[in-house]
Amino acid sequence: MSHPPRKTEAAGWEPIGLTHRVVSAIRAGVSDSIASPSRSKPRERPERRLVARRRACDVDVVVIGGGVNGTGVARDAAMRGLRVALFERNDLAFGASGNSSGMIHGGVRYLTYDPEVTETSCRDSGHIQAIAPHLLFRIPFLVPITKRQRKLALLMDAFFEAYDRYQPLKRGKPHTRLTNAELLELEPGLRGDLYGGITFDEWGIDGSRLCTANAIDAHERGTLLRVGCTIETIDRDDEGAVTAVAWRDRHTGATGRLTTGAVVNATGAWAPITASLSRLPARCARVRPGKGIHVVYDRRLTNYAIMSHTIDGRDIFIEPWQNVSVIGTTDDDYYGDLDNVVATSEEVRYLVEAIARVFPGARKGRIIGTYAGVRPTLYEYGKLEDALSRDHEIVDHAEHGADGLYSMIGGKLASYRLFAEEMVDILARRFDLARKCTTHRSPLPGGDETVDPFAFSQRLRIDAVAARRLVYRHGSRAERIAERVERNRSEARTVCGCEPVIEAEVRYALREEHARSVADVSRRTRLGLGACGGMRCAGRCGTIVAEELGYPPAQGMQQALQFLHHQARTRVCALGPEQARQEALTIASVRAQMGIVGKASLQAVEDKTGLVTGAPPESEPAVAWQPSEGKGGDV
Repeated sequence: MSHPPRKTEAAGWEPIGLTHRVVSAIRAGVSDSIASPSRSKPRERPERRLVARRRACDVDVVVIGGGVNGTGVARDAAMRGLRVALFERNDLAFGASGNSSGMIHGGVRYLTYDPEVTETSCRDSGHIQAIAPHLLFRIPFLVPITKRQRKLALLMDAFFEAYDRYQPLKRGKPHTRLTNAELLELEPGLRGDLYGGITFDEWGIDGSRLCTANAIDAHERGTLLRVGCTIETIDRDDEGAVTAVAWRDRHTGATGRLTTGAVVNATGAWAPITASLSRLPARCARVRPGKGIHVVYDRRLTNYAIMSHTIDGRDIFIEPWQNVSVIGTTDDDYYGDLDNVVATSEEVRYLVEAIARVFPGARKGRIIGTYAGVRPTLYEYGKLEDALSRDHEIVDHAEHGADGLYSMIGGKLASYRLFAEEMVDILARRFDLARKCTTHRSPLPGGDETVDPFAFSQRLRIDAVAARRLVYRHGSRAERIAERVERNRSEARTVCGCEPVIEAEVRYALREEHARSVADVSRRTRLGLGACGGMRCAGRCGTIVAEELGYPPAQGMQQALQFLHHQARTRVCALGPEQARQEALTIASVRAQMGIVGKASLQAVEDKTGLVTGAPPESEPAVAWQPSEGKGGDV
């Protein structure tokens, strides 16, 4: 059964459907006995059987997937008193959550065909701002109107006036009509022959930090958190109900089995593959994977996000995001390896040329990388990618014979908390729990108090920019990192100068935030994601990883090399001739500094360690494509 999305009670929407007791009875063909109970022999209530089974299991629920939906469910379930285990195959925010456009926006473009998504996104954006204020930053948007579009100006004005009705839900500002002179005063880098424009605003956020905060809060509330552990099978009993999961640690090779009363499949684009681990056909958790790429510049090219259109009419933008500029995004059906999603030079050019039509400086800026992710869009055959719904749904696999298994399909970063609440509401009814959701009121780690970054800088005697970035990522929990510096002044040293990141934060991510590799540290801190691409900091970070986790020094260097190789792959598709030559010289210099001369030396390092770290590849790639079982619209 697919549970449709519901609105919040504040908006007048009703709770989801029937209770599990009634649904179970209907499936068993005993609906008559519900209306008129049998007098011959009292039957045990289904809730009592579930509670008894709950006591016999290791945990109440296993959540698979460390993205924003999975970590959000784990946090909510733990807050309501459920015993939870969270498994992530790669790393927190490895998939779409850590490779999004970095906004919890209302979805202004969805207003024309999916207004409910706009409403829920704006409403949940307001909740996220309340529980994680340190992670939010305002992004003002400019929408240029060309002279060819001047007849549409009034229509566009009316459209944004409709969007203004949702803005109070997320503390947004109302839109404003601008003349060409006013537009150029705000952003002189725009084309000079525009008719005018419109301004509105959205909110930026670091998706990786949002996932980490949810996971850490869940862990501190008793959740068993396993990062880098893959689920091998989802076991079911003779009646089909889920009973346990078998897991394997991809770093150490350790294996285990955990009994459970329910399993939540929150693996995004991997959902069909995960569902098949329970011996269900992949079509039972069908998604339509959509690849989206982003292009990253080395600095802020503008202080405003600027919208434009691609050659085929898709809305895209360039945005100031933290200390870089980002162009996004594409939307194309994806059939490749979900663990190895990279941009192509054609996709980069497609985005850059579109932005350059209204903001010519995009052609001259220095591109330092790209990133790509795959959206787990709701499946629908025959529509263009842009026309697909961005809504979400919960699939109850009881109708497929796997009672206790649920798959979360679709969704957006901006409405993750509501999606998680809907999922845990179902779990609460399953386990007969009366506690209501409070995730919209309880601050995430770091969101409870405000920290002055400048006072923080003076107190620790560290660079003011480093202090400000540290406080942004950790909020009030930056104090825990400060305590490390006060105990050991050497940890105030800068490891990554581009972000910047100090040594104490790297060690904190390894000890307290479940990072296990250089790549994991990068997701927690943005180390190596600046202009140098990790060439100045990956080696030092690898040394710290080895020290903190007890690895051999060679293994730390191997992790650094893997990270540098990945970063080089994200850049190569965006390099021009001059930048490519400079890149080759820099890589040669870094290889010499790390004692690597030629392929033989690199192979010697790998042979010497005999270890693979930082999410090693499985024997089979996780591919998005699934064999079709029908024709045409039945695919």
